[in-house]
Amino acid sequence: MLCRAWLGYFLVAGEKMSYWRPQWSPLGPGGRRQGAAMVHLLLLWCCIVRSASTHHFPGGRKPKPPLGVQLSLHDPGQVLIDNGLVQVTLSIPDGDVIGIRYNGIDNLLEGLNEENNRGYWDVVWNWPGEPIKYDRIQGTIYRVVTQNEDQIEMSFVRKWSPSANHTVVPLHIDKRYIVRRGTSGFYAYGIFERPEGLPDIEMDQVRIVYRLQNKKFHFMALSDDRQRVMPMPEDRITGQPLAYPEAVLLTDPINPELRGEVDDKYQYSCENQYNNVHGWICGDPPVGFWLITPSNEFRTAGPVKQDLTSHVGPITLSMFVSTHYAGKEVGMKFQGGRPWKKVFGPVLIYLNSVPPEEDTSTLWQNAKEKMYMESKTWPYGFAESEDFPSSKERGMVVGQLLVRDRYVSKRYLWGEFAYVGLASPGQAGSWQRENKGYQFWHRADRKGNFIINNIRAGEYNLYGWVPGTIGDYKYKGIVTITPGSAINLGMLVYEPPRHGPTLWEIGVPDRTASEFYVPQPYPTLMNNLYANNRQYRFRQYGLWERYADLYPRSDLVFHVGVDDYRKDWFFAQVTRNLYNYTFAATTWQIVFELETVKKTAGYVLQLALASVTESDLQVRFNDPTMEPPLFATGRIGQDNAIARHGIHGLYWLYSIPVPSSQLRRGSNTIFLTQAWAINPYQGVMYDYIRLEGPPEL
Repeated sequence: MLCRAWLGYFLVAGEKMSYWRPQWSPLGPGGRRQGAAMVHLLLLWCCIVRSASTHHFPGGRKPKPPLGVQLSLHDPGQVLIDNGLVQVTLSIPDGDVIGIRYNGIDNLLEGLNEENNRGYWDVVWNWPGEPIKYDRIQGTIYRVVTQNEDQIEMSFVRKWSPSANHTVVPLHIDKRYIVRRGTSGFYAYGIFERPEGLPDIEMDQVRIVYRLQNKKFHFMALSDDRQRVMPMPEDRITGQPLAYPEAVLLTDPINPELRGEVDDKYQYSCENQYNNVHGWICGDPPVGFWLITPSNEFRTAGPVKQDLTSHVGPITLSMFVSTHYAGKEVGMKFQGGRPWKKVFGPVLIYLNSVPPEEDTSTLWQNAKEKMYMESKTWPYGFAESEDFPSSKERGMVVGQLLVRDRYVSKRYLWGEFAYVGLASPGQAGSWQRENKGYQFWHRADRKGNFIINNIRAGEYNLYGWVPGTIGDYKYKGIVTITPGSAINLGMLVYEPPRHGPTLWEIGVPDRTASEFYVPQPYPTLMNNLYANNRQYRFRQYGLWERYADLYPRSDLVFHVGVDDYRKDWFFAQVTRNLYNYTFAATTWQIVFELETVKKTAGYVLQLALASVTESDLQVRFNDPTMEPPLFATGRIGQDNAIARHGIHGLYWLYSIPVPSSQLRRGSNTIFLTQAWAINPYQGVMYDYIRLEGPPEL
């Protein structure tokens, strides 16, 4: 019997106000904005009461809910929303967050910045074939969507027209902010729409940025084991720029304990599946500023896509779309005037505090607890947009994924801890490049059972992959979700690519290069956060340069059955630096023995790559000069995971037929040549390599 537990939901009825558009003023642009703002706010004044009280959460415990949420005039061109715990100031009609008052701090954001450079949305886009453009999204019309004692929701809209400035992305964008009774913080989400007929564009980044007071927030937390005191922005200016643009060596930091460390925002990247809460802690008074993402459904490219979090500024990001660790392959491309709409968020900007005598580490623990609570209440029942469906308007899918590989077991194997998800229809594995729709993922249990809840109505393919098994699974049919549907797919069987029995293998098929040898960084180029943490050693700067230190005269040679891939297989096949900024291709060798070779049957080399950056990987057997090679990928890959301290990017799998004529009895050698050598950041990371013999009857 299939049961479903529905999350509670409620609708908040609110007064609907008409849109107001600023009119021309003889005072010029500034006068127009201030004059229009005064008109808007005077219309609100008669029904708004201002509350200036603030509260904090001693010991991370929420106090008794305060009085109702209120809206008030703050200054010309600004509106303030106050729920008794936090006061949020928004610019009108722009819709930027210009002030956050909390726990006695007048503004958690950097007040020295311009008002449009504190809390804002932005987009990176371009016309096809042209350079990228940067567009900071600011509304031109606004309205109060909901106003009552329990909640205020405001909308800031910018509609595109052909006469718009050339830097304005051709989209209709509706930025929303919600302040609720008893919530220490506020919610933000955006509705992006392209009506039919808009011109072709490419869009590579959509995000929200919060720039905090740099005199207050010095401690950053991303996870239980990724927390540290951070450099100041001035330290990056006075530091020494390193070879890769974002990286700086701190030579004269304000905090002398940080001298000699490397700072690079990409060292703090995180996979989507773990990027649920991150932020900053102020020591005086003890206050936490957190970005909580309760769901990944609106992020692009699936659960293992890596992206930025928080970094020096102090800056906190909510990344919805980006090409980081993947390249333009995951960027959005809009063609043919086809319509499109997507809701990004809501996300929660959460604030907490403790008394001065308490340990500030409890702020992080409380933020995690809040993140778990928010995740359990997803999808929110209070967002007023008709484009954000409630729980009752969504569906669910359950099933069990099994694996059938007769060369591993005669029985079906459980899809242990498989990743199973719904995404837009496509080919097997296409989810990792999908970017326009929504994705819904779940980690199966040890027996491969999965439950995917709260799926938006629509048509999807069901995809999956199993750690320890190569390849991608795709369910044979379309999965159609309707409001309230509960679909039981039963037992699903994945048959991974397999030609014959395993003769030998290198690595673990987990889509990363983490099991291979990741060297210690240069002592002069350390980030001390990872100094004693092997799990994150790959986040250190300059590891690509260590290859030449370990293999100064010749390239890597790996002997199957003798060498240990954990110690003898470098994590990335990079170019060789000949100095004077010239580079050479590298050729790795795999040496193995065959007792016999069946001349009438074929073999297969399963080659799985965890990351590729501007590479042409060529495969040859027993003859390093053979032209053409037995196999070549051609020039592929824009992950940039080597330079940006990632241990994986996009996943690539090749099943390469190997004629028996390529093999010989006794010693054999596979030559793996990365032939494209222009810079030090090119190369491939291997996930897994396996040679399979002829099929057995």
